[in-house]
Amino acid sequence: MSQLILNIPDESLLSLKLSNEEAAAEIRLAAAVKLFELERLSSGAAARLAGIPRTLFLTRLVDYGVDTFRLTADELERQTSLV
Repeated sequence: MSQLILNIPDESLLSLKLSNEEAAAEIRLAAAVKLFELERLSSGAAARLAGIPRTLFLTRLVDYGVDTFRLTADELERQTSLV
């Protein structure tokens, strides 16, 4: 596993009101959500980046206003016509 080191301003950590470990977890989750939203990572890969189970990751997306499923109207119509 690779390790990245980020320099975080002290005032940012103070504003978050989190311990270093909690802030690291929050930043990992936020990065994972954004990369999922940008379709750079699958939900499984994003969950692994966040360090949480995929099902939990999918439920946390709502906290960030990110849709779990991305279907256009045409895709949804095609899928429902197959049923």
